[in-house]
Amino acid sequence: MSVRVNHFLWIPHRRRLCTPVLMPGDEPFQLFTEGDLLYDAMIQAIAEAQDEVAMESYIFAEDEIGWRFAEVLAARAQAGVRVRLHLDAAGSLFWVSRRLDHFLRTSGIELRWFHRWHWSRPLHYNQRNHRKLLVVDERKAFLGGFNIHRENSQELYGERRWRDTHVAMTGPLVRQARNAYQALWEDQLFRSELDAEPPSAVVLPNKSADCQHRLHCVFASMFGSARRRIEMTTPYLVPDEWTLRALEHAARRGVAVRVLVPLRNDIAPIRWIAQRIQGRLQRKGIRVFGYRPRLLHAKTLTVDSEWASVGTANMDYRSLFLNHELNLCARSPSLAAALEGQFETDLAEAEELGASSGLRLPLTDRLLALLAWAARRWL
Repeated sequence: MSVRVNHFLWIPHRRRLCTPVLMPGDEPFQLFTEGDLLYDAMIQAIAEAQDEVAMESYIFAEDEIGWRFAEVLAARAQAGVRVRLHLDAAGSLFWVSRRLDHFLRTSGIELRWFHRWHWSRPLHYNQRNHRKLLVVDERKAFLGGFNIHRENSQELYGERRWRDTHVAMTGPLVRQARNAYQALWEDQLFRSELDAEPPSAVVLPNKSADCQHRLHCVFASMFGSARRRIEMTTPYLVPDEWTLRALEHAARRGVAVRVLVPLRNDIAPIRWIAQRIQGRLQRKGIRVFGYRPRLLHAKTLTVDSEWASVGTANMDYRSLFLNHELNLCARSPSLAAALEGQFETDLAEAEELGASSGLRLPLTDRLLALLAWAARRWL
């Protein structure tokens, strides 16, 4: 049984809340699309911490940006603030030397590596912590696609800097973000709290006690509820069949669906699959655009100028079913408007991809695309 409430669905199945009910609201959010501004804001928040700093990142590089964070985290730890740093072993361990690891630990920081390689548990290494989250004193949280590295800094990386999106939040959402952090820190499944009144925004991990692929359910619900338009930015467009059909059904209903992806993807198997999927979507009336100037890493979604999602999840199998991800999902016209404005800005630097682009690939690439498609769940 399912009961429809506006766009999101309340699905009581085995006492699980799969997709939340969100009421209209206008909570204050701050959007970041430039790394230098984001890093300054995050470092200032850490420097002002009085009780606790909880941070996790997929990539934490030992470069100018990484050391800036390491030093401010160490300073707060030495001042008596509890500082926890949860880093993904696959994403960060290659970039972090023993020197930085030693510096962090001897400064009083609780450093934990997620799923380091071990021969006795090889399958664990395939599941990654792809989340990028900072929670300070349960008063402010930062969440989105930005990793901790110089590639996002215009000052250090110039015009080649990555194009990404992050959001800062305050209020009750910070407690949700902290609870999500705590659950993964303790290697437990996140448990949702049912509010007396439906909120206007929620922080959602994709893996929880309520649902093992929750963001997948939420995205499908958003696509299925769209009436006017869907605008999505994703660096990797390799979704499952259910998600593809939800987008195609939306287009068939007359919804204007536009998707922004990188014009070029350096991961060859992903590039081959993406070209195959893009052609399929375009033949169903969905417009796909390739972002030209820089590496596109943002993960955002808006529906009908009212619903918005910002976070760490790509539109691919890894994010939807395997990795640990975290997204803000909100029924916020102001946040949706800000994301739509950025979408139009990005679109001005993009080119629309042709529906037959995948068909023009050399025969070898088309054969490789078929092989990659068969292995898409593990890429």
